[in-house]
Amino acid sequence: MADISAPAAALTTSDGRPLRAALASAQQRAKRRAFLLVLPLLAFIVITFIVPIGQLMHQAIYNPGFSDNMPRLTQWFADTPPGTAPDEAAWEALALDLRDASEAKTIGTVGTRVNYDLSGTRSLFTSTARKAARFEPPYREAVLAADDKWADPVLWSTMRQVSDAYSLNFFLAALDMTRDVEGRVVAMPEDRQIYVSLFLKTFLLAGLITLTCLVLGFPVAHLLATLPMRWSNLLMILVLLPFWTSLLVRTTSWMVLLQQQGVVNNTLVAAGVVAEEGRLELIYNQIGTIIAMTHILLPFMILPLYSVMRPIPPSYVRAARSLGATSWTAFRRVYLPQTLPGVGAGALLVFILAVGYYITPALVGGASGQLISNLIAFHMQDSLNWSLAAALAGLLLGAVLLLYWVYDRLVGIDNMKLG
Repeated sequence: MADISAPAAALTTSDGRPLRAALASAQQRAKRRAFLLVLPLLAFIVITFIVPIGQLMHQAIYNPGFSDNMPRLTQWFADTPPGTAPDEAAWEALALDLRDASEAKTIGTVGTRVNYDLSGTRSLFTSTARKAARFEPPYREAVLAADDKWADPVLWSTMRQVSDAYSLNFFLAALDMTRDVEGRVVAMPEDRQIYVSLFLKTFLLAGLITLTCLVLGFPVAHLLATLPMRWSNLLMILVLLPFWTSLLVRTTSWMVLLQQQGVVNNTLVAAGVVAEEGRLELIYNQIGTIIAMTHILLPFMILPLYSVMRPIPPSYVRAARSLGATSWTAFRRVYLPQTLPGVGAGALLVFILAVGYYITPALVGGASGQLISNLIAFHMQDSLNWSLAAALAGLLLGAVLLLYWVYDRLVGIDNMKLG
């Protein structure tokens, strides 16, 4: 009979291997097998999510439009301290770089890069570059004869700032800030401060849409959870029906419904609620954005709530009522606390989706119903200022991650129920 008091290290497998080593080897094989199983998903996430975000953040701080096409002037800026007045060497570098950039047809790129930080300068670069082939020493007089705007110290300070391919200026611009002649960070003039207010409006509208979805979705989810299964399944089909319809179709349908000559206004006029000349403006403003986005995002609130409400036994509320609690007290102290994980999950999901929505605000929002995502699209497609678009997107991503972190600290991600 084997000695049961023998140490575990002396135990062996059927092939003579120490039991501890065999167990460790089996655990390693299980870990490798599990890693290989998730490797395709991990690679997919890295390629389609992590890498694009990395490229986005790099684009927000990297723009070589000036440094690559104005090498002599870039070198002069690198060799002299900030605040140095341009000498003849600087003017010569400027003249020669303008000539070369004009011949290489890259002067538009140079002017556009400077124009991002100092508006109205692109035409200055292109017009002067056309004359650069005729410049002769002394270059200062030659360049100033072409356009005396080159004597502006703000222009030289801006060129020094953009001569570095890596810069945080786009993040500063996204926060309505800039740098002065000495390089200090200062606020932009009030008539050019648009991004911070648009961020605030985006989060306020997203919060209002989230609250509206919660108010409308909570009773629907409760009804789904308490109805008999036959009726509950039918109602669930109606909740999921929007997912079977194109987002563009749903949005354009709201355009038809909400316009001044649309179905809603016609119904109100026919019912005598509003006068013919007092038709409501329900589209191309914030009201249209809230209505359309609430309809689109409502299922994302209902489903997490339903998944939490369904397992709650009705006997809990009945027990509270039998012990003397009113209907409101039983709901507030017994039923509602058990639904909070679903409320948190639905609110977080709807809010995050709302702050990044683009198509619906673009179609029904008009000027006042636009969100920060619409401005990001504008810089990507129209102004072609991809670095500023990347900076705005990076700030939006950071705000969402901060919200996610705050939620985790206050509620706990482990308490979130999505299904």
